[in-house]
Amino acid sequence: MRKLIVKLMVVQADTEFASIQQHRPWLDQAPTLEDRWIEARIVADEARHGLQACRILRDFGEEGQKFIDELLAKREGEHKLDAFNMKFDRWADVGAFTCFVDRVGVYQLRAFQECSYGPLARAMPLMLSEEQLHLNFGFSVLKRIVKDGAKYADSKALAQKAVQKWYPRALDMFGHSNSETSRKAIEMGLKRWTNEEARAKYLQEITPLVASIGLELPSPDFDRHVP
Repeated sequence: MRKLIVKLMVVQADTEFASIQQHRPWLDQAPTLEDRWIEARIVADEARHGLQACRILRDFGEEGQKFIDELLAKREGEHKLDAFNMKFDRWADVGAFTCFVDRVGVYQLRAFQECSYGPLARAMPLMLSEEQLHLNFGFSVLKRIVKDGAKYADSKALAQKAVQKWYPRALDMFGHSNSETSRKAIEMGLKRWTNEEARAKYLQEITPLVASIGLELPSPDFDRHVP
């Protein structure tokens, strides 16, 4: 169980710190003052979430500290999950990432709710409440870009291109369908759902949401790297 908690927290912290690196350029490039303020909030939230995961790692002494040191040394392109090694080339990427990828993060956190390891369970409520801002923001960005399509012919196309880019990486984030790590986490009371169960819940939520703003999701098998 100790080994599994450490593994899960290393991945969690890695995604938080990687997300800061992806968002950071947009602190100065976001199109409105409100967008820049929310970007600053997101970066601050991700830093706090990474700190929270590292505090849990510290409970495991020298082993945990070794992983923390490695996490803090990672640079862009060196992270564990593909979604966190990709740049935000345009504003639509910021919207799609926070709408799709951060939403997966919420499912991962919800899976830890009321888990058998107290420090992890107690960290969940605040982290989940902060993540909600990210999801709403991402959806709002995509919705505004699509709406701009009435004025700019390529706006909706850019939003759709961002969906094609980030949706497959979001589905990959849930992990392998028959993951042994996922099975063990459930047996030990650390997680509530298998990877495939969480992915199915995600699909039920995101499909009508995307359709409501006039965008289309590709097939769940499109451009997938993790089966």
